[in-house]
Amino acid sequence: MGNTRKETLDPDDWDASRALAHKIVDEAVDHLDKVRERPVWRPMPDEVRVRFQSGLPEDSAPLDQVYNEYRETVGAYPMGNVHPRFWGWYMGASNFTGALGDFLAAVEGSNLGGGNTGAAQIEQQVVDWLKEIAGFPKTSSGTLTSGGSMANLVAHTVIRNLAAGYDVRKEGIAALKRPLRFYASDQVHSCHQKALETLGLGSRALVEVQSDDSQRMRLDALGAAIAQDRANGLQPACVIGTAGTTNTGAIDDLTAIADLCEREGLWFHVDGCIGGVLRLAPDHAHLVAGIERAGSVAIDPHKWLHAPFEAGAVLIKDPEAHFSTFEMHGAYLQLQERGMIAGKFLADYGLELSRGFRALKIWMAFKEQGSAKFGRLIAQDIALARYMAGQIEAHPLLELIAPVDLNIVCFRYMETEEDAAKILNTEIMLRIQERGLAVPSDTTVQGKHGLRCAFNNHRTQREDIDGFLSDVLRIADEILSEKTA
Repeated sequence: MGNTRKETLDPDDWDASRALAHKIVDEAVDHLDKVRERPVWRPMPDEVRVRFQSGLPEDSAPLDQVYNEYRETVGAYPMGNVHPRFWGWYMGASNFTGALGDFLAAVEGSNLGGGNTGAAQIEQQVVDWLKEIAGFPKTSSGTLTSGGSMANLVAHTVIRNLAAGYDVRKEGIAALKRPLRFYASDQVHSCHQKALETLGLGSRALVEVQSDDSQRMRLDALGAAIAQDRANGLQPACVIGTAGTTNTGAIDDLTAIADLCEREGLWFHVDGCIGGVLRLAPDHAHLVAGIERAGSVAIDPHKWLHAPFEAGAVLIKDPEAHFSTFEMHGAYLQLQERGMIAGKFLADYGLELSRGFRALKIWMAFKEQGSAKFGRLIAQDIALARYMAGQIEAHPLLELIAPVDLNIVCFRYMETEEDAAKILNTEIMLRIQERGLAVPSDTTVQGKHGLRCAFNNHRTQREDIDGFLSDVLRIADEILSEKTA
């Protein structure tokens, strides 16, 4: 008789798998506990890179062998955003409890499209907590997403369908009588343009309004743009206020925008992917006054709540509009009053039917740490940014190139000519990254190119900033010496 044993993906030896899992967890703890002993980032050698070019494996291999390959080729070359000197872009530094939550969510294995499950209840509770943070009523709607780009896309889809004034789902955008217009600062994140292009409205649907010297949207220019578009037969639909621009951390005057939207009869949306949770920090909550008046807000828990990637969210005050934009059920997925499929179906509030259990890592971290601690961490990051700004202003060879109103510092090593300054500061950034000393990014603000440090890291200390600025000065001297040699 042949082998009749049915195959499975479960281990042949659970005890051996348990022992390996314990080893993996131990080494994961060491990875975080000893994070300061490693470079922030390091380039991947060609001999490692080539290992990713192998073909599809046909035969099995022991799990410990697979894990060792991961350690050598993946774990050894991370992005580095968990490191205390990672300040590039705007990432968040993750947290160990959240990582355990992701592990438990994967083992539990629920698809969060919907269903009468504990996982679905956890997601709804996390969404309710985010409503509290943003000052939204509990009657509001909301959903978790992969990140801010998807959160803003969900909101803009709801706004488009409402502004159109007819059944866009049935008729499509070709039936629009007048082109829709969405207004935002010229500092707005690029995901908004991508969202409007995806929705078929075109990039011209996004009107980028001039910002002031503090990179905040000018209200006079906004009003003029709306009036001009109406005079030209276009249909203003929405104003997007930014609660923390990606470039410099500037926060638009949300209260003034809310007043304008009420006068003009426009939807008010807030991109709060950076500052949407600022109300957790009592001393800084005033910076986002007016966010609670928005019709919708996008929030990124994987930023200032340090949830492991991915974790975004969108809140929408009109639950019926949210539901009617996305609700759809085939014959194979009919809702019932009882049984496993009873209750709110989470996929009816976004684009994804298959949805991971993103909420658990957020829920566990809030339960363990408490919301007040996250507020203190936000305040700590803002204080670090202001400390760095003070150190830069006190040094004769460094200059700020943007105001530091939140937690992003844009500065440069001074050079007499702009082209020379761009070349020098870019090379400083690259050498710092390549040597694993820190990860800043670079940017241009009002024609000045320099380095950018976004303090969104609960592991950063003042000593990290002092060391980084010393590295900047030392490497600048090194580069300038090479030029004169």
